[in-house]
Amino acid sequence: MFKEYDVIVVGAGHAGSEAAAAAANMGSSVLLITMNMTAIAQMSCNPAMGGIAKGQIVREIDALGGYSGIVTDHTMIQFRMLNRSKGPAMWSPRAQSDRMRFTWKWRQMLEQTPNLDFWQDMATGILTREGRVVGVKTSMGNEIYGRSVILTNGTFLNGIIHIGTKSFGGGRMGDAAAHGITENLRELGFESARLKTGTPVRVDGRSIDFSKMEEQKGDADPGRFSYTDTPKLTHQRSCYLTYTSPVVHDILRLGFDDSPMYAGRIEGRGPRYCPSIEDKIDRFSDKSRHQLFVEPEGWDTVEYYINGFSSSLPDHIQFKALQRVPGFENARIFRPGYAIEYDYFPPVQLNYTLETRLIQNLYFAGQINGTTGYEEAAAQGIMAGINAHLKVHDKSPFILKRSEAYIGVLIDDLITKGIDEPYRMFTSRAEYRILLRQDNADLRLTRLSHAIGLASADRLERVRKKEKEIEQSIALLGKISVDPDQINGLLTRLDTALIQQKVKLSGLLLRPQIQLLDLVNTLPTLKEHFEQFKETAAEIIEETEILVKYQGYIDKEKEIADRLSKYEDLPLKSDFDYSSLTSLSFEAREKLTKIKPATIGQASRINGVSPADISVLIVFLSR
Repeated sequence: MFKEYDVIVVGAGHAGSEAAAAAANMGSSVLLITMNMTAIAQMSCNPAMGGIAKGQIVREIDALGGYSGIVTDHTMIQFRMLNRSKGPAMWSPRAQSDRMRFTWKWRQMLEQTPNLDFWQDMATGILTREGRVVGVKTSMGNEIYGRSVILTNGTFLNGIIHIGTKSFGGGRMGDAAAHGITENLRELGFESARLKTGTPVRVDGRSIDFSKMEEQKGDADPGRFSYTDTPKLTHQRSCYLTYTSPVVHDILRLGFDDSPMYAGRIEGRGPRYCPSIEDKIDRFSDKSRHQLFVEPEGWDTVEYYINGFSSSLPDHIQFKALQRVPGFENARIFRPGYAIEYDYFPPVQLNYTLETRLIQNLYFAGQINGTTGYEEAAAQGIMAGINAHLKVHDKSPFILKRSEAYIGVLIDDLITKGIDEPYRMFTSRAEYRILLRQDNADLRLTRLSHAIGLASADRLERVRKKEKEIEQSIALLGKISVDPDQINGLLTRLDTALIQQKVKLSGLLLRPQIQLLDLVNTLPTLKEHFEQFKETAAEIIEETEILVKYQGYIDKEKEIADRLSKYEDLPLKSDFDYSSLTSLSFEAREKLTKIKPATIGQASRINGVSPADISVLIVFLSR
């Protein structure tokens, strides 16, 4: 009944969907196995994509030729560019999505992808032969053979849902847990552990009094995630902001004795940067209130997601506390918040390609590696899909450096440092964030992706055209000089020093008070230049301004990255005998032997390996 596939993807969440799309679009025959065909790429938690650092990841996925940005643009109901008050390295796009349309659009795009088949079933284990994966086993008793397998099981591996004293199996509310894979992998020698995450209460919007909350509108000129011609958002739905209070906190504390977290029924550690409401009032007991973001779940539903009210307390306690929050006095709940505990496999067991070290052609992507978030999962998925395709077709692996992409930072962090709590991406994790901006993901990555056969020729042509237009614009700013009579009116309005003689526009643009759009709207020659770019004019103006204003910082960061890359890529053999180098510290020998770094750069980021240890390795290798 089944043919042998090049790539079998287990799980159709954000990681699995991107993995299947990437491998199929590169030419592999792909089978996507999912327990529920109606829940492909489902937004199990918040109905949003992007955010701080996460928005950069979505743009990188799009630049590589992935689907997440396209789906988001087609289904968003609000768009905001976060951190606009800071420098462009910190700007992060975020979109509220229509949760149901998001899943539907993903399925539609996957069904239109050539080379991709579907099978609704539960995978219960993998098939191996001589240290190599050869397929999967399913609950229906099928053995399906493939040249590679990508496991993207999310929170489903032996998942347990907790609500107060109640607990029951499930991968998320309404869906069964997956059993068999963890046990199978342990028998093969893999190490596993437990993590926890949670989700907030959902509320009937017809019972919310929004007049008691602060409205949060989207951007006046909403942007997009994809570099392709996706539809522009023309109208938006608002989110709302409200706050807890000491009274709310006191009610929540009444349920602490029945909390699975405090009673010790949950073994796994939860995400430190996205704590439950009970964790927040316990850890930050000095705070009299906490923010709650009230987010619509879509265009055509009254369901609202209460961001900040994640909880595993008894449902009646959640309900009682919520009704003391302004705007929720008469709230009706669709379902309570809950915690979910699940198995994951410490990612130090992976190579940079996300292939496991123990079993060849077996890849892990997403929450199975200990990450949290749709964006982090999707990023791993596209990289696993790319590399599984390349491996089975005897091609070189595709690996992104820390200086090339947030995706490179993510994967390097996972396999080098490991995790002891669900991993979430932040801009602070990227040491080259001036280079890794959300606006230039296509300029950084599309050429690389096209070279391996994923990004289309059309995408590559768009990048070439964009580069040419930016180059022409920068040259024009360096060429045009303006008289005081032409520009001093604008300088007066912007409260910046007047000029006394002709000045180049590129010099004026260095002033923090001046934006390129101000100059475009003032000078007819400049306006005419940018109008020729039509639909992409705003994008070219933004990119040109960033490169002119921040060129010194960009050049400096490139120089540092180039200098460090001298040793960054110095290879280390997988069978290197670190125990024989007695000049290394005992901890370094232990950690290096366990993790087996591929390069000096990776070794330098291992916790417990000091700069002195790295110097010892470099001296040894130079001999």
